[in-house]
Amino acid sequence: MPHLLHIDSSVQGENSVSRRLTARAAAAWRAAHPDGTVTYRDLGEEPLPHLIPSTVYAGAVPAADRTPAQAAAMALSEQVVGEVREADTVLLGLPVYNFGAPSSVKSWVDHLVVVGLSIDPETHEGLLGGRDFVVLAARGGGYAPGTPREGWDHAEQWLPHGVAMAGLTPRFITAELTLAKVNPAMSDLIPLADKSLAAAEQSIDALWPATTLA
Repeated sequence: MPHLLHIDSSVQGENSVSRRLTARAAAAWRAAHPDGTVTYRDLGEEPLPHLIPSTVYAGAVPAADRTPAQAAAMALSEQVVGEVREADTVLLGLPVYNFGAPSSVKSWVDHLVVVGLSIDPETHEGLLGGRDFVVLAARGGGYAPGTPREGWDHAEQWLPHGVAMAGLTPRFITAELTLAKVNPAMSDLIPLADKSLAAAEQSIDALWPATTLA
């Protein structure tokens, strides 16, 4: 039975473009997989704890010797890795905050990339390959080639490297200039913002064409 892992990370609530995109993608996936199941994780509302000195090496400690904090950290990593392992498709909403990924997404990756769980301890091969990892990205400005801030989107640059050791390869669908309608200084860019959002939505709709019966 096909299974989807749907992850949001925006803290913008109803104003979030990335949440709007992931919701659209999840609906398209359900339409194409009517017998499928879905797991949902909201990193914006319930962020994972960051790694701290007392837990960062929990995976290297034998289970019987772990402190309660280390045991809890490993249990959480097992849950995070398990959610990805069980999914055929992973959707991640990725807004850009201050030119980078939300810290909650970094923490999710830190809990995901663990030797013995998502990385083979002997071969160092990633164990989570073979699934579709779709990232629905939203960025308030414009960072496309030729723009003044080309290359300033460090979220999209970082994530493929962040998850590579686990065997995941993300593909991105991005809507940019999302602040054009709320920032008066960007009002001239509203048509480009609308065009970018429409293109992202069109790409989402083409991901999993719903099966039609003749």
